[in-house]
Amino acid sequence: MTSRLERITQQRLEKLNRIKASGTDPYPHRYHRTHTAEQAVEQLHKLESKNTTEDTASVAGRIMAQRKMGKNVFIDLRDGSGKIQLLFQNINQFDQEKTELFDNLDIGDFIGVSGNLFRTRTGEPTIGVGDFKLLAKSLRPLPEKWHGLQDTDLRYRQRYLDLVSNPEVRDTFKVRSQVITSIRQFLNQRGFLEVETPVLQPSAGGALANPFITRHQALDQDFYLRIATELHLKRLIVGGFDRVYELGRTFRNEGIDTRHNPEFTLLESYEAYADYNDVMKMVEEMVSEISQQVLGTKEIHFDNATIDLSPPWRRITLREAVVEHSGIDFVKYPTANELREKMQSMNIEVDPDKNWAKLVDEILKTNVRPGLIQPTFVCDYPVSMSPLAKNKASEERVVERFQPYIGGLEIGNAYTELNDPVKQRERFEEQLKERQAEGERWTIDEDYLLALEYGMPPTGGLGIGIDRLVMLFTNQQSIREVILFPQLKDKP
Repeated sequence: MTSRLERITQQRLEKLNRIKASGTDPYPHRYHRTHTAEQAVEQLHKLESKNTTEDTASVAGRIMAQRKMGKNVFIDLRDGSGKIQLLFQNINQFDQEKTELFDNLDIGDFIGVSGNLFRTRTGEPTIGVGDFKLLAKSLRPLPEKWHGLQDTDLRYRQRYLDLVSNPEVRDTFKVRSQVITSIRQFLNQRGFLEVETPVLQPSAGGALANPFITRHQALDQDFYLRIATELHLKRLIVGGFDRVYELGRTFRNEGIDTRHNPEFTLLESYEAYADYNDVMKMVEEMVSEISQQVLGTKEIHFDNATIDLSPPWRRITLREAVVEHSGIDFVKYPTANELREKMQSMNIEVDPDKNWAKLVDEILKTNVRPGLIQPTFVCDYPVSMSPLAKNKASEERVVERFQPYIGGLEIGNAYTELNDPVKQRERFEEQLKERQAEGERWTIDEDYLLALEYGMPPTGGLGIGIDRLVMLFTNQQSIREVILFPQLKDKP
């Protein structure tokens, strides 16, 4: 039995064939427009301020709605800037070829039109169409009679339909673009140099994460898709650049949920002669300034909370935060078994295979993070959780590391970078043993250790998850809402 969609598609194919048979090209190469929809509306405002509407405009876009009123037809036309109304007044004014072409138009088609700008009695900015041209024939109908696409899975799989049907989705990605532009401006103005580092790396390093592995045929060698840009950026600090950053795609072969996508955008920056206190100050200034620039305010609304991004942000040690939110002082339970028993006694779900550092991280994620709504820096982590960070002065078990939290989201990670090559090798070797014991594939980046042996100055490093930052600025609860094409499992 033929479905409704198949019938509509067949009808549109028949229209396409009629258009071709008439000698009209349904897919011309270009169209010269004088205005976007937004510019046409602005032009009308200028004309009205001069008490005249004698002007023409040529616009182009997709037909989104059509209304017949006697011999007149109103069409809503949308382009990338917005919507404008078209008036086809007495369609029979056109010659037979154009009249037949009009009869073969459908919602979803792209057209170009030219005509006079005016405002209808209801106040709607409108173009009275004097001529029109088909620019692309749509063979499939827009979803749900063009009133919006609601199927979440379909929205992610066919993002182009989501963008056509839901203007607010386009607004989200405009904000995303503005956020990234603002970050670049902020860092460039402070003397940071934007650089690019390899996506394919011979060693997976810079973070504790499982990598994607691929094969380079010409080199006959396995490579890893980068899990971080850290180790290459710090090589540049060794090489003499004082301030560098990279905004790039990063890949981690791990779980997918509302906070994680295996491919995501990461900002990493490194500043010579700075420590994590300097980086903390930069982060609170950067996030608040971006909010002001993009949203026009330093106060955002996320979930059910109103959040003030104005500096200074609260600072609390990890130990204090865990005690405050869970009642567990992890320093008093120095082994994995002791900490696991304490967690179980408090009805906290425990993975029996996790080591001590991962158990502390589990408490942080489960008990602490949800309560960190206002901007907060959680600082000073156990060394076993932070192999690339420098120890606090005179403290063997604590390093200078912080993570910024907003709205219950962890948005980044930062260190005073470890620049002692001997200690860094020791840390890497300890980490390698742990990960191999847990069955994970991990390697030591020997070239990075070699670079450290040539000397790296004191350095403050930062990583910020762009996707989560955009979630905050657009009040989205799922990371898939701020990634144009999130990873999805193929349908069977």
